[in-house]
Amino acid sequence: MPVQNGTLFRAWSTVARRIEVCVNGQLTPMQALENGIFEVTLPVQAGTRYHFVLDGQDTPDPYARFLPDGLHGEAEIIDTRQFQWQHAGWHGISLHECVFYELHIGTFTPEGTYASAAQKLPYLKELGITAVELMPLAAFPGERGWGYDGAAMFAPQASYGRPEDLQAFVDAAHALGLAVFLDVVYNHFGPDGNFLSAFSPSYFTDRFQSPWGDGLDYHEPHMRRYITDNALMWLTEYRIDGLRLDATQAMQDDSDKHILQELAEEVHSLGGHHLMLAEDYRNLPELVTDFHLDGIWVDDFHHEVRVTLTAEQDGYYGPFEGGAAALAHVLQRGWVYEGQVWPLEERPRGRPADRLDAPNFVYFIQNHDQIGNRASGDRLNHHPAVSPRAFRAASTLLLTLPMTPLLFQGQEWAASTPFLFFTDHHGEMGKLVSEGRKQEFGHFEGFSGDVPDPQDLATFEASRLNWDEQGSGEHAQTLALYRDLLALRRSDAVLKDSRRDTLEAGHRGDLLWVRRSDKHGVRLLLWNLGATIHMEEVELPHPLPPRLLIHSEGHYRDEAFGHGVLGQHEAVLLAGP
Repeated sequence: MPVQNGTLFRAWSTVARRIEVCVNGQLTPMQALENGIFEVTLPVQAGTRYHFVLDGQDTPDPYARFLPDGLHGEAEIIDTRQFQWQHAGWHGISLHECVFYELHIGTFTPEGTYASAAQKLPYLKELGITAVELMPLAAFPGERGWGYDGAAMFAPQASYGRPEDLQAFVDAAHALGLAVFLDVVYNHFGPDGNFLSAFSPSYFTDRFQSPWGDGLDYHEPHMRRYITDNALMWLTEYRIDGLRLDATQAMQDDSDKHILQELAEEVHSLGGHHLMLAEDYRNLPELVTDFHLDGIWVDDFHHEVRVTLTAEQDGYYGPFEGGAAALAHVLQRGWVYEGQVWPLEERPRGRPADRLDAPNFVYFIQNHDQIGNRASGDRLNHHPAVSPRAFRAASTLLLTLPMTPLLFQGQEWAASTPFLFFTDHHGEMGKLVSEGRKQEFGHFEGFSGDVPDPQDLATFEASRLNWDEQGSGEHAQTLALYRDLLALRRSDAVLKDSRRDTLEAGHRGDLLWVRRSDKHGVRLLLWNLGATIHMEEVELPHPLPPRLLIHSEGHYRDEAFGHGVLGQHEAVLLAGP
């Protein structure tokens, strides 16, 4: 930690008898204090390289703020206070204003850097995005990866750029009025490059197990502080606006206060609009009502949309019915499972979400998992059963709901590029990861057969977005629809009202209807999932609003639609007083 006279080096260990710090090849003993603390202050500045030596064993710093040569290399002293922020007055946005755009720095642009991603921020602003969500940045093995095997939580991944480049990215986003969110992984560490156990095995516990090994012991004060300090670092030193917590169902904690609740309290105590979102398949409203997180990624909505369009019944899609009735049900209830037995685990899943408001539900029709956890990384729009027309209709539904929408990079133009699983592990680790993926998703027919080698550079390269395709054919038509929908979401008085009680959903056969109403008027979305419909023959619980606001296939005539025709997999949004 940079201090007035140099840098303070501090370490905690329950096993080391002697700790030294090696700076520029010179060893300096650290003074042993009480409770396993060792420290020393040296007259060295930001930019200096160092590592610790525990009882004669070279050991990287698990709190390193930058690892320019990777997880096994020396750390660089970083002083994040040196960055000159140009937009310090930014105070964030509230959840109901968020339209999330999830992106992976390494594949979002050809260069795969913070700097190149920053150049795309004006495009995202013009598109109608309000919140950029970055996949994990904590240092992970090698040069390429998804980031969910991060091992040095305080060090931004070096292959994307330097820490000040990340700060510049955030500053540029704030200049445009865009919030920046970060995906963080606090349920496990990657299998390579985490050195916490070398300092103390008590960071971990066998009381809990995860798919990735021993659980993190959040009851241990030093592990608890490691997690909360990390969250606060991203939000204060990098001015990130909020965090998406990966797989919170795996964050098992037997402390008096659950680590999730403590994280929420610490983050919200910062003031401003700092938000915390959970990825959690359990459908537990108490994550919001009791632990005070702000929102939850909702798999059930995605699954119902996917089953509706593809009729897939593999794996966790099996318990979902799809179709207009099922879609109406998930919209009315927020999610599907409210305590029914979840067949994949043969135990109850979920609780009623009546106390949650619409923005607490983060809805999506694609995300990195639902694409990348398929054998060929194929997107929803790549499925042979999903026509461009059907994809655009599903997009129209997503973006006219009061729930918080999330897009995955390239979704807005129905990108042709896949998003594959890719890694850059050394030695045998890559082979083990490939085999592990096959076993984990072996219950999916779509994951059988040949799986692209995650270790192959070509797998990573194939996942880069092709920005040149935006302007042609179906891609251009889809992009135009997304722009129009997002503009309408911003400008339309009824759509801007994100209260859940403004929404009502139902169906007539294969016709899904979603009605939004408040003092400003009525908006009615119709999505035809069956044969062509003549609207004058349709009987709905409410009269058809007279004006056509938007048609998923590009017919934007502001005229009566009551005598129109709605083809299969077309959607319209109608408006009335």
